[in-house]
Amino acid sequence: MKAEDIRFMWLMVFFDLPVRTKEQRRRATRFRKSLKDDGFLMLQFSVYARVCRGQDAVDKHIGRVRSNLPREGSVRTLQITDKQYARMQLMLGLAPKTERVGSNQMVLL
Repeated sequence: MKAEDIRFMWLMVFFDLPVRTKEQRRRATRFRKSLKDDGFLMLQFSVYARVCRGQDAVDKHIGRVRSNLPREGSVRTLQITDKQYARMQLMLGLAPKTERVGSNQMVLL
């Protein structure tokens, strides 16, 4: 397979987990930690994404997400192309001091 045949994909994970009890919060934290340990970046509190090199890598990481599912709540995955991901727009009202918006922002993977 040639380098130009490799298609970079983004795998996004969206989840809604209960956090009413201490045990539920512990499970939700464990799930978020498993995503970070697997190379996912937090886009929002319950939205994570990571770049994958081809469909085989997407499938591998979906399997890892599935193996770390908490007992309660819902988890969804979505894969999109690198070109589609690049078209994402960040829109903010009053930006918090930790959020910087500008053309010189870059995420190194």
